[in-house]
Amino acid sequence: MSRGPNTRFADLFALTGWSKGELARLVNRRGAAVGQQQLSTDTSRVRRWIERGEVPRDPVPRVLAALFTERLGRVVTTEDLGFQRHRHTGSGSGADDAQDEPSCDPGRTAEVLTEFTGMDLMLNRRGLMGASTALAAGAAIANPLHDWMTGRDGSASAAGPGTAPSGAFVRTPGAAALPAGDFYEAGPVGLDEVEALENSVDVFRAWDASRGGGLQRKAVVGQLNEVGGMLTFQHPEALSRRLWTVAANLAVLAGWMSHDVGLEPTAQKYFVMAVHAAREAGDKPRAGEALSRAARQMVHLGRPNDALDLMRVAEAGSGEDTLPRTRAMLRTVEAWAHASMGRSQATRRTLGEAEDLFAQDNGEPGPSWLQFFDRADLHGMEALAYRTLAEHDPSAAPLAQYHALQAIDLRTGGHDRSMLFDRLSLASACYIANKPEEASKYAALALKSTSEMSSRRTWDRLREMYRLTGRYAQLSDVRELRADILSAMPNRSRPQPV
Repeated sequence: MSRGPNTRFADLFALTGWSKGELARLVNRRGAAVGQQQLSTDTSRVRRWIERGEVPRDPVPRVLAALFTERLGRVVTTEDLGFQRHRHTGSGSGADDAQDEPSCDPGRTAEVLTEFTGMDLMLNRRGLMGASTALAAGAAIANPLHDWMTGRDGSASAAGPGTAPSGAFVRTPGAAALPAGDFYEAGPVGLDEVEALENSVDVFRAWDASRGGGLQRKAVVGQLNEVGGMLTFQHPEALSRRLWTVAANLAVLAGWMSHDVGLEPTAQKYFVMAVHAAREAGDKPRAGEALSRAARQMVHLGRPNDALDLMRVAEAGSGEDTLPRTRAMLRTVEAWAHASMGRSQATRRTLGEAEDLFAQDNGEPGPSWLQFFDRADLHGMEALAYRTLAEHDPSAAPLAQYHALQAIDLRTGGHDRSMLFDRLSLASACYIANKPEEASKYAALALKSTSEMSSRRTWDRLREMYRLTGRYAQLSDVRELRADILSAMPNRSRPQPV
């Protein structure tokens, strides 16, 4: 049956530079390489996929996704190609509307997670980094989540209607592995395996905080791919919830590490997947924290309005049973977005609310992901927000200095990247406050530790500080510091000397 032109496929096909005949031959060749010798794609079939919206039978969509991923140097899923069989029928017309809608089918959520991570791993394996999609708007992500986050959609239980309470493991229909040379599928798991996975999340999180996202990103994505495969089986409800929570935690980490190394659209995809996984786990605070990560990414990229769209939904879903410390964390992200827009009163008010909420903390440990938001991190986020605001309102610079010093004093071992960011916030605030000598001291300390980080965000923040040194370039110490920054930074991140 004709569905009309498949514009998603047509747009991506145009980017590849292939002819229809070339693509047909590539599909047949790749299919044969993975034991699917029966494929007989030809030019006319490729034309029907594009012009009539025909959906080829499995495994052709997965073969096509792998081919497009390799050719374009970015993750391309079967849904990106317009081959999902259950299409979104909402009123939105944008290409990203469907992909950001939370799935109501746990099996489909697991399948998408497994497919995306598998393609990401393939890109890592082959060293492909190239073209990228645009980031979705904040509202495009937040709006479909609003009813669930605010409790208005009457969602079913987190594990979904197909949970097997008897303990039997049932394969989810339609969950498919990727067309790769090495064929392996994860199976169902028990309590011991889930506990081991939970422990691995803590290890990965500690590594990220210490050395940045670059060195362990592939390991996290690989672990998430494995968990996605496990989730294509149905487990007892309690075990299923814990496994979905592991998936949400790993997806947040994969997104944060991707953001840390500059893979921005990939990072956003992982944050959205984390929200979907948290939905399956019935964990709104985890979903809210994932949205706050996506919001922090937006602020970093100069899109604070999108960040506020995300934070409105994250905070709307944090009810009375959400820990005050979690709500304090959300407020600091909102404040940073206000600060980047020069909204002085909103920034100060929101940070005051964050401090009040944090003071209400009764010492309850909370989930593992919340352990990293301690008093040092509260001060660190306040320093970042006030340092950002100081570019619009210089009277905020002393507050940025105060909170940065507090954060530095409170930081414990294992938070090296946060310590580096604190020093950059402090140095930048000092430059804005016309204290170049003091600023250069902290800037030199920050620069010394950047070589130990696998983090592009580090270079982005350092480049911002370099810009602020320009007004003091006549000072010999600052001139020397600027030269050191330029020589230390990778070519792609290096600012133009002025």
